Amino acid sequence: MALATFAVVSTSASAQETQSTLAKIRSGNSISIGHRETSVPFSYVDTNNQVIGFSQDICNRIIDAVKAKTGHPDLHVRFIPVTSQNRIPLVQNGTVDLECGVTTNLTSRQNQVAFSDTFFVATTRLLTRKDSGIKDFTDLAGKTVVTNQGTTSERLLRKMNEEKKMNMQIISAKDYGEGRVTLETGRAVAYMMDDVLLAGARSLTAKPADWVIVGAPQSSEAYGFMLRKDDPEFKRLVDDAMVRVMKGSEIKTLYDKWFLKPVPPKGINFDFPMSEALEKLYATPNDRAFD
Repeated sequence: MALATFAVVSTSASAQETQSTLAKIRSGNSISIGHRETSVPFSYVDTNNQVIGFSQDICNRIIDAVKAKTGHPDLHVRFIPVTSQNRIPLVQNGTVDLECGVTTNLTSRQNQVAFSDTFFVATTRLLTRKDSGIKDFTDLAGKTVVTNQGTTSERLLRKMNEEKKMNMQIISAKDYGEGRVTLETGRAVAYMMDDVLLAGARSLTAKPADWVIVGAPQSSEAYGFMLRKDDPEFKRLVDDAMVRVMKGSEIKTLYDKWFLKPVPPKGINFDFPMSEALEKLYATPNDRAFD
């Protein structure tokens, strides 16, 4: 009897593990969206505690597609904050159905999760005070630098420090809010991250005009949404919804809204024109990693 009970439990657990994302969403009438709390202007929480941003606007189109596919127009959307450290495990274990933040599609990460089509391309640079004397990465020798834990930037910075013997002191912040505060309070002379996210951090400083983005790009980052591996039906729905946005006129409207017009919470314009690489990407969407 004990063996029979174990077999039933094992079979049930196995069925739950292999249940498709759409089946899970349909049966529970709920979708769990992973979001960032301070990644302006991609994914962050406004003064009304609502998740907003460029990533979330695109994600909302996917949610609409899920509602149509599952036949649940009243689908409950559960928002779950994620960090650089826990975002992959939360997707893997099913806590998050779709992570709509600012995660770089890396071939190494594809062993753990699947990625949607790329929706943004960024480069890794430095944010520093205009009068800091920091013009490029070589100027960081012997200095204290902050970056975000568990990111491509941290990996690149630590590799640079080791290979070039730069003797940098590297602070690993838990998120963009902590990274910005570390920089703004003078505990680090520069903040290494993706250029567009540094522009977001700059917009949240007390005096944005005091800060500048510098340095030769160290990498190109392809941002995609994360979902569980081996679920082609859900990935196809996600990609199809994104392609409709990116290949249509809506993408320019969304881009202008978040990168060329004043955005919450301070009403500051990022003044971050669409790059040629991004224009090409939207014309021919794909889910390729850059590394």
